[in-house]
Amino acid sequence: MSTYRFISDQERPRERLISHGPEVLTTPELLAIVLRTGTSGCDAVNFGARLLNEFGGLRNLLAADIALLQKVKGLGNAKTCQLLAIHELAKRSLEEELQSRNALDHPHKVKAYCSSKLAHLNVEHCMAIYLDTRYRLICSEQISQGTLSQASVYPRELVKSSLKHHAAAVIIAHNHPSGIPEPSMADISLTKHIQKALQLVDIKLLDHLIVAAEKAVSLAEKGHL
Repeated sequence: MSTYRFISDQERPRERLISHGPEVLTTPELLAIVLRTGTSGCDAVNFGARLLNEFGGLRNLLAADIALLQKVKGLGNAKTCQLLAIHELAKRSLEEELQSRNALDHPHKVKAYCSSKLAHLNVEHCMAIYLDTRYRLICSEQISQGTLSQASVYPRELVKSSLKHHAAAVIIAHNHPSGIPEPSMADISLTKHIQKALQLVDIKLLDHLIVAAEKAVSLAEKGHL
């Protein structure tokens, strides 16, 4: 886990950003610009550093839900909303980039997209990503919620949705809230059933990804497709 240094002799982050660009600022300094103010006895930069330390890094901080953020001393409704808005804007920016016809044609792109959708969730969700013949994003949608034993993904329904969206290829992904992204036998079995169902209508199942907080695992890369 990274530990962020508390800055005592700080320069003004906004002035540094204007003069030199955002890339020269530390993560606590960037957070200070967003949060605008600190708390009693703690300036904005040190408050940002404290939040990063408490949550174990930027990713965990931005993925935290409203209830968790509101428990943090010094994070009122305004700051909580600012953090939630940043995370949502980042997710939408990634989706907009992909929907502007950039192809999901490399595993790291697929993993980044699926992680942005699923890594922060504390209940298991399964999503389908529909692609055209050049593997460009058509759309994505949630197809189930709950563990595979509780809320099954029905291959027939996925086929119907794929045809409705005129997909040439599909990627499915689900999260493991436990933090362990290794596939279970149920995951592998489901993948095989979906692959066979899609093949009947000439749609290719490109991959099934399992997403955890720090990692995404591809069943295709593991040889299950």
